[in-house]
Amino acid sequence: MMSWTRSGPNGARLFRSWPLLAWVLGVGGLLACGGDVSEQSEAFEPGPAPAESSIAPAPEELERTLVVFLGDSLTAGLGLDAEQAFPHLVEETLLAEGFEVRVVNAGVSGDTVAGGRSRLGWLLHQEPDVLVVGLGANDGLRGLDLQASEEHLRAIVKDGQAAGVEILLLGMLIPPNYGQDYSEAFASMYPRIAEETGVPLVPFMLEGVAGDPEFNLPDGVHPNAEGQEIIAETVLEHLKPML
Repeated sequence: MMSWTRSGPNGARLFRSWPLLAWVLGVGGLLACGGDVSEQSEAFEPGPAPAESSIAPAPEELERTLVVFLGDSLTAGLGLDAEQAFPHLVEETLLAEGFEVRVVNAGVSGDTVAGGRSRLGWLLHQEPDVLVVGLGANDGLRGLDLQASEEHLRAIVKDGQAAGVEILLLGMLIPPNYGQDYSEAFASMYPRIAEETGVPLVPFMLEGVAGDPEFNLPDGVHPNAEGQEIIAETVLEHLKPML
């Protein structure tokens, strides 16, 4: 894959590649036609907390390190079976390598950073050891106010830290539908928050996946099973040292 990088505002690393350019154009076309990267409407309405039984661990799992993935449709594995989503693949790999972990996929399709923050309290009540935060794509693709999005994202990280949870932040990029300044400002908020709070950062969670038809569903936006495997590898590289 031909690719290159350059530094953006506040030290952000803006990844560029020919497949990524295709992804940018594909997402841009989807939005231009009035579409969205999720199946939900733009207005996020937080629902009730999941039933306790939906993530209640078996007694023998209670002593395992609990890793919770807080995200949107990319984390939820939109269009795939639950076992094909990258959080499940991460768990499988870690268990196979001898890590005593338990993973909860708290991805919700269509979620924004504000929506994720509204669910955070209930997730922290589960007393996770590690929280992997993969939010913001829907904010950027809908052109939401980035100052508010950044405040919510920073609050998620700081509230998690205050609860004694290790945080891994997943960075994201967006196409320049709302102008280059907006897309660069979006990209820069992830490294800025990571630096301010001292949490590890995955620069671009879709690196090696975005824009490549081989690794995406027909919508050209959401990763297919093979794409989810690549994301799992990317996340594992940063998650393992935390465990």
